[in-house]
Parts: sequence; structure tokens; C-alpha cells
Amino acid sequence: MRFYRLCSLALFACCSFSLFASNWAESSSLPTSKRSIKQVINTYHNDSLKRLLPLFVAAKVDYPPQKITLLASKRSRRLELWADSGEGYKYIHTYWIRHASGTAGPKLREGDLQVPEGIYEIEALNPNSKFHLSMKLNYPNSFDLAMAKKEQRHQPGSNIFIHGKTSSVGCLAMGDQNIEDLFVLVERIGPGNSQVVIAPHDPRLLPLFPVPDHLPEWTAELYQQIQQQFEQFK
Repeated sequence: MRFYRLCSLALFACCSFSLFASNWAESSSLPTSKRSIKQVINTYHNDSLKRLLPLFVAAKVDYPPQKITLLASKRSRRLELWADSGEGYKYIHTYWIRHASGTAGPKLREGDLQVPEGIYEIEALNPNSKFHLSMKLNYPNSFDLAMAKKEQRHQPGSNIFIHGKTSSVGCLAMGDQNIEDLFVLVERIGPGNSQVVIAPHDPRLLPLFPVPDHLPEWTAELYQQIQQQFEQFK
């Protein structure tokens, strides 16, 4: 009996040590202090500029531009960068979206795993994201809130980002290098000068109608707005 007790104690100690070691390894991998936006820019600016500047030179657009628009297609997982330096928007580059959860259709509620569809602004930069770096969208915007109120949906969701890494739930995961470049660019021109338009697919290739039966009726109005935005960039 004593032998079994000793074995049990040994097994418990071994398991406890393994759990402690695992938790210690996880905690030790976390940053010991928070980074400021300035620190992030100082870290990534030079390398990002080496990648960004040739793209702007090739497009004959001054860097930094006055404003940018990002066009996102959920189906093709493409994010187009367009920039305007005062002479109209010009195409700069296409980034591949590494992951975007959900299917075609707007985001309706917290936890539905949907990437939103609509016309948004970047309202904040997060230098301490769990996904390397991130840029917060103003979802839900006024249209999203109006539709949620109309349908008495009280939790339309929140905290939608464009971020790094290669996995995401309801956001756009761009990979670390891509988010570094976009983060540096947006910081340079100011988040308020950045627009993000997210569509189920590229409406310049295939119109955004008819609306599938399982989507709300107002999706037709939303898709018309998105269609008009995309058609400005050809």
C-alpha cells in the first residue's frame, strides 16, 4: 500500500512539474513590457520603407500619400492598396490575405465568425496585438448599427482588426511582414486618412447581386454601396 502511495506521489509531482514547466514556458514567451507605436515604427520603418517605396515609385505616386484605400475580397483573399497624393487614386500593390473566417455575407452578431462587409475606416493602431501588430476598424459603423437596431440585434460584434499572423476569427490576417508595411504606412498618413472596403468577392469582376436568400433584405443596399466604391478603383 505504501508503495502505491509513493508511486502516486511521484506521478503527481511529475505531472505538476510538467504543468509548471509548460505554464512557465508560455509566460516567459510573453513580452515583458508594452511597446509604443513610436517604438514599433522605429523597429520596422526602414525595412518597410525599402519594400514600400519602390511600389510607389513604380506607380508614380508620392510617398507618403495623402490617403489610401484598401479593397478586400473575402473569396479571393486579396487586399489591394490604392493611394492618392492629390491627383487621384492609383493602384499600388496587392497583398494576400492569409486567413479570413466565415462565408459570403455581412457580420450580424458577436461570435458568428464572419468578417464584416462594408465601408470602414481605420480608427486605431495597436502595437501590442497578440497577432504581432493590428489596425482596428470602426465596425460596427453607422450602417451596421442602424440595421442591428432595425432587427433588434443587441450584440452585432466588435473588435474587428486587420492584423498579422496567419490565423483569424472574424478579422483579416495578413502575415507579419505585410502588417508591418501597412502599419507603418497608416501611421505615416494617419488612420483617419485610411479607408477599408470589404466585399464577399471583387464586384468589378462579378456584380454583388442577386442577394442569396439566407441574407437579410438590406444586404442588397449594402452591396450597392460596396459595388459603387469598388468601381471607383479600376
